[in-house]
Amino acid sequence: MSEPLTTPLALAGISHHTADIATLEAFRFPDEVAFLREARERFHGVLLLQTCNRVEVLVQGDARSLEEFLHVMGRDGFTVIEGEAVPRHLLELAAGIDSLIVGEDQILGQLKQALAITQEAGTSCAAIELCINKAVHAGVRVRRQTGINRGTVSVGSAAVTLAEKLLGTLRDRHILVVGSGEMGVLVAQALAAKGLTAIYVANRTYDRAVILAEKIGGLAVNFKDLYRYIALSDVVISCTAAPHAVIRTEGVREVMKERLWPLDRQPRHLILIDIAQPRDIEEGVREIEGVHLFTIDDLRSVNEAAMASRRDEAARARQIIEEELEHFIRLLRRTAADETLALLYTWAESIRGRERDRALARLGAVDERTQAIVDDLTRALTKKLLADVTTAIRASAERGDIKGAETLMKAITRGESCFQNEE
Repeated sequence: MSEPLTTPLALAGISHHTADIATLEAFRFPDEVAFLREARERFHGVLLLQTCNRVEVLVQGDARSLEEFLHVMGRDGFTVIEGEAVPRHLLELAAGIDSLIVGEDQILGQLKQALAITQEAGTSCAAIELCINKAVHAGVRVRRQTGINRGTVSVGSAAVTLAEKLLGTLRDRHILVVGSGEMGVLVAQALAAKGLTAIYVANRTYDRAVILAEKIGGLAVNFKDLYRYIALSDVVISCTAAPHAVIRTEGVREVMKERLWPLDRQPRHLILIDIAQPRDIEEGVREIEGVHLFTIDDLRSVNEAAMASRRDEAARARQIIEEELEHFIRLLRRTAADETLALLYTWAESIRGRERDRALARLGAVDERTQAIVDDLTRALTKKLLADVTTAIRASAERGDIKGAETLMKAITRGESCFQNEE
């Protein structure tokens, strides 16, 4: 059982560890902002992380409420963790040791993006912001102090490794990359060093395809010519952010007719690698003779090879995680203290303002400089009077004793003795 935190946190979701790509696809929330805002009705803060191999929901709240909420949203088959297990999982995730491709760097950007969306949707809170920022910081440290991200370190580069494994070599091959976002860039960069005869880059926004093609010495393709260039390619790697399939079964069926030369008995084989989530390529293409479709599920073998070569680095990463975890938990507990201190300082400010106004009234007509001096004096006195108790409340919270922190506050704000025996 995980240790409780003074700030209740829970995380639920599914990942490549237990779910295939079809299950992940069905679990996704297409409208992230709508989901976040609905969840905000139940939780103090909520964040949604959706990548090509995981969907996870982080909330400031309890695990049972999160589980009930996801059931209401029509989701099941997920796991739920709470307490100390949450910051530990986030550290492992950011370090890259929980990823499909061990050591991959993209998760850091994905965590930042998830936090940005949460902030824009108005569903963030201090605890969630601390969780993501601390996890990213630790992830950067792991990569700086270990070699966990050497070699094949992204789903995009793993797709290229898979293509190379299937064909033996990519030298003198023609490859089409569909999509010029972050994943498309990673795929194209991995391909650029393979001695290809041609790299085609297709994107719905042609200008973006041009920019990427120029970087790698490839050829930009207008999206309306997509199937024409599929016909010319040995391998197609698709990784768009489209909410629906962009490569259709019937289109590929027509393409394969063009790949059948007059004296050939069978069409030239075509390898399609779909690393998008949701998927870019219709499942029906598997039924077409000569077509071989691979998805993120097929990258597991690449990850196993990567894990074997990085086992020692992953062990070092776990040592760093243990070091970071203790500090992480202290910061989370301090966040709970901040809420208690906010109430204390609100109470003190109301008294300060009232007594300042009384003093100014007794002085009679005074100039603005005198008013400012009185105001500064009362602020300084309030700050000094609360300095020791602020330190004590934060220390109590960091030890996990939030009840002691609350007792200190009540002793001041309600005149209750912190030494009074409970009846």
